[in-house]
Amino acid sequence: MRETATPTPSDPPAACPGARRNRRPKRRQLFCPAHPEQRIEGNGRKYFLHLLTPEELRARGMSDKRARLVIDAYPVLVLSNEWLEELFCPQCGTSRWCHVTRHGGQEHGLAHGLEHTVRWAPRELWQQVAHVDPLVPNPSVSQFTRRAARRASLRRADGKRIIEPG
Repeated sequence: MRETATPTPSDPPAACPGARRNRRPKRRQLFCPAHPEQRIEGNGRKYFLHLLTPEELRARGMSDKRARLVIDAYPVLVLSNEWLEELFCPQCGTSRWCHVTRHGGQEHGLAHGLEHTVRWAPRELWQQVAHVDPLVPNPSVSQFTRRAARRASLRRADGKRIIEPG
């Protein structure tokens, strides 16, 4: 009597022996606009852009007729491939707000095969983000906390900080 091995679900498929599927998502490849060879990291909140007028859609390459149809159907169109995000560049040593645009496939939001364009976010772009106004301070933060936070960066006439670390 001869026993045959039955394949188990964990065995790789017979078409590609020895191959395993990597289920871990690939990291985004974002590079600093000032230092194109330096990868920048960001794991903060994404603020997606909202479009309200056909002119904004035409500026992104859509035809006039189609832009009007889209805005008529969706008065507020949220772009899933453009957002503002705070990114940190180790070479610059600072975090800056960047306008990130995703190019490529949209399948399930996976980063596989996607390209990203990163540029510094101009102040006017914040007008296309809902519920955020960078010129108005956060109302949930008290005046005392806001003053104390600014105080750490203030300097005296001789160039030293007002609060010296002890």
